[in-house]
Amino acid sequence: MDDGVRAALAESSLARLPVPATQRLLTGARLVRIPAGSVTHREGETAEHLELVVDGLVRAFVTAPDGRTLTVRYCRRGALIGAVSMYATGFHMPAGIQAVVDADVLRMSPDVVRRAVAEDPRVADALLRELADRALGFIHEITGSAFTSVRQRVARHLLDLAAQEARVTGGAQPVPTVQVTQRQLAESAGTVREVVVRVLRDLREAGVVRTHADHIDVLDPIRLSREQGGTWVPDRPPP
Repeated sequence: MDDGVRAALAESSLARLPVPATQRLLTGARLVRIPAGSVTHREGETAEHLELVVDGLVRAFVTAPDGRTLTVRYCRRGALIGAVSMYATGFHMPAGIQAVVDADVLRMSPDVVRRAVAEDPRVADALLRELADRALGFIHEITGSAFTSVRQRVARHLLDLAAQEARVTGGAQPVPTVQVTQRQLAESAGTVREVVVRVLRDLREAGVVRTHADHIDVLDPIRLSREQGGTWVPDRPPP
């Protein structure tokens, strides 16, 4: 097993499974490199899938009629994507999936996983815990969107803009660049420019962003995603 896959599994809902059960789940799995900006699943798709984020940052997003997008989940190492697709009746993707930065994703076989769930209660328990985490995560996302701090709203907006920019440029930029002024960022976050200036100064001093007159470089999208208050993989005790 690849060291990166092993580390991602240790941070996932599958962490407590014994080695034989984990190895069974990985039968036929493929490690895939996803370039920044690439959309791997689109709203409305019906295909079943279960994927483990091994490295990088991936987001689930919805799209408005005017083309604007809103992120509903950021997925870092250890996040499982798609468990609901295997069990929801009449499933249709409610959101798109996109790599914010270059990401490595382990794509598992839905047939293999379903058989393991049916035959091994430990695997079934792990998937139930994953589905419960996702349900709670999206509930927290609703309250987070309504009650987050300015710092969190600024971080989220920067990530959303960086992801959209990567989608347009095909991820050609080694560092995601957001074409936005501080005043525009303040308007999007529902605050005033002076507050955004302080937030950006803190993020700049932390090495997360680099600011310019008409754009902002996102130097560390993964750390920035931890600022924005959305859903992420919870810390888990070792198995």
